[in-house]
Amino acid sequence: MTEPKRRSKRFLERERRDLRREVLIAPNPALGLVAMGGPNDPVPELQLLDGRAVSIDGRPEAEFDVIDHFVARHGLDLEVAEEAMGLDELELARRLVDVDVARAELVRLSRGLTPARLARVVSKLDPVEMMFALKKLRARRAPANQAHVTNLKENPALLAADAAEAAARGFAEIETTVGVARYAPLNAIAILVGAQTGRPGVMTQCAVEERRNLQLAIQGLVTYAETLSVYGTEPVFVDGDDTPWSKAFLAAAYASRGVKVRFTSGGGSEALMGQAQGYSMLYLEARCLAAIRAAGSQGVQNGSISCVALVLSLPGGVREILAENLLAAWLDLEVASGNDAIASHSPIRRTAKLMGQFLPGTDFVTSGYSIMPRYDNMFGGGNYDADDLDEWLTVQRDWQVDAGLEPVSEDAVAAVRERAARAVQATYEAFGFPPVTEEEIEAAVYALDSRDLPDRDRAADVAAGDRILAERITGLDIARELDRRGFAEVAEAILGMQRQQVAADYLQTSAIIEPSGTVRSAVNDPNRYEGPGTGYRLEGERWQLLQKLPHEVPAGALVAQHSGEHAIEETHVARVGNRSDEVVVAVGPAFGGVLEETINGLAHADVLAAIADGIRAEGAEPRFLRVRRSSDVAFIGHDGAGLSGSRVAVGLQSKGTAIIHRADLEPLDNLELFGMSPLYTLESYRAIGRNAAGYALGRPVGPVPTAMDNFARAKLIVKTTLLHARETAAVVPQAPAVEVTLVGPPGPVAVEALPGTGPGVYQ
Repeated sequence: MTEPKRRSKRFLERERRDLRREVLIAPNPALGLVAMGGPNDPVPELQLLDGRAVSIDGRPEAEFDVIDHFVARHGLDLEVAEEAMGLDELELARRLVDVDVARAELVRLSRGLTPARLARVVSKLDPVEMMFALKKLRARRAPANQAHVTNLKENPALLAADAAEAAARGFAEIETTVGVARYAPLNAIAILVGAQTGRPGVMTQCAVEERRNLQLAIQGLVTYAETLSVYGTEPVFVDGDDTPWSKAFLAAAYASRGVKVRFTSGGGSEALMGQAQGYSMLYLEARCLAAIRAAGSQGVQNGSISCVALVLSLPGGVREILAENLLAAWLDLEVASGNDAIASHSPIRRTAKLMGQFLPGTDFVTSGYSIMPRYDNMFGGGNYDADDLDEWLTVQRDWQVDAGLEPVSEDAVAAVRERAARAVQATYEAFGFPPVTEEEIEAAVYALDSRDLPDRDRAADVAAGDRILAERITGLDIARELDRRGFAEVAEAILGMQRQQVAADYLQTSAIIEPSGTVRSAVNDPNRYEGPGTGYRLEGERWQLLQKLPHEVPAGALVAQHSGEHAIEETHVARVGNRSDEVVVAVGPAFGGVLEETINGLAHADVLAAIADGIRAEGAEPRFLRVRRSSDVAFIGHDGAGLSGSRVAVGLQSKGTAIIHRADLEPLDNLELFGMSPLYTLESYRAIGRNAAGYALGRPVGPVPTAMDNFARAKLIVKTTLLHARETAAVVPQAPAVEVTLVGPPGPVAVEALPGTGPGVYQ
């Protein structure tokens, strides 16, 4: 019988990590499973004849599919095509990262490039160059963000409360969806009311079937849409009964009613649907983006989106997703750059993917950050959700980067959530919908997720949803009823969104709406990055806001305040001891005075008593002194050893770090060092005392067992710094050590005094 293969425990442990729940595959170009630069991708080429494109990327006009026809007739600027296609690909790539080449010039050239040339050019850039180019090519000056708001019970109070919190946190757009299509009007109303409660001007949408979404827009219940999906091969378009022309017509229908719209595309969808035709994901996305621009859309949601895990299974997948976002920006489209669907089980991988958009900034860093816990995310699970808010805010602070979220206190969040829930309660009452109860409001304000809310009569709710469509209840109707019921500010904000649809200023590329009603877009707030010192810089009031997080604490709050009582009392200048069984316990300049406890909260008096107990338990005698000339534990211990009768000492910093030293050793050498002070107990210090006594009496000593907390530095380095700063501030340069006595509980420890000296008499 063959013996089983012996396995490394380290490899086995790694195999149990979350990352191994995912499948990484080798490229398979025939199935479209190649991120970029596929062997079957066409060679870039454009032939013009009599003012017509008669061949695109190696495909003659007679063989054009619907995408080729659409791009050839509507997506190429033939006046610039000859110039742009004549440029070397590497030269174009270099211009993308050259701060002396203006964005407007690059956009002009993009209008003459075929999909294959677009894909080949961005493929010349490495990830850092892509991020730099994206920072330069983003349409609007400042980044923003979009939230997802859903819940499994489709509870209106919880939807409104979550939308209000999202708005208060700075999200410029909020998207919802439904599990049951007939809920769409109710959910649209809930997030409209909630969003305008949290912050006026937030745009909302309900991701449902396109005709229904358009109807909601006409009734003024939503203000934007991004459900217009585009694909890079004709068979996938046909599967959806669509063509580029039908999508363009639908986009025009939205725009004609004053509703902002962007298309959705992303690498991997064609491979997922079995119709990639052997092409790489990036090339197919370049075709999508060319069609989107040809359709006249102001923007796109791209970056693989729901197929992200498929793209990440391939080599270079994250780079391909970043290249998609860059291509969209180069084509002068608003970019909502994904980061919405779960990309990986691995937090490291998810964050690594995010940084491609987070650091350079996009128009919407996520096209759906789940403001609620993942349990309630009906978009299939978010890459980031409510549990990650503090991390997102902290990473913004770490990098001094604006990624669209703002810190809000718990009290402010509770207040705005309650106001929104009560506003939707009033709305339901006004129209005779099934009532929103006080129990629902209470839970919507303080609950974790929809499991904490009572069940509703779902049949009655969907009947109310049908009424909204049948009776054509509008945003104006809702504003009127809220105004009558004491929600004037919410009513005014909802009315403001109706005005926005009439004015239609937010149909411009990359438009978002300020609380004042001012529209910011690529027209009046363009990105003009031209190198260091230009473009959007996170500074001034905005930077002050983003760095003040609710969990930030004043530095002084991390260090216990001095009570005025001392753990030790200084007596006289220390002398060299003459007892061979003596162990000096040398403490730092602030120990037991300016500072009174260790980093993990042990009282200094108790620590000294424990060390003394350990020394006596082994038959030696302790003597206490303070080293004033240094705050370094090595020198504290070494100075103490030089004054010890046994030539052995324990050195002790105020924060609890300890050392056992001997006088004949170099200061930075030692017998034992105990650096993991946050883990020490009084028994630990007794053990240190016992070992010090053993060394002093010449007995064999086994080192004190060490413990380790690999996160101690991350958790406590700030507190360590502040404690050590206090210790160092108490240093008296060149001052001699002084003997001290332990005072207060658990009682004084007697020490021998020098004849003719007393407290305060130092040499």
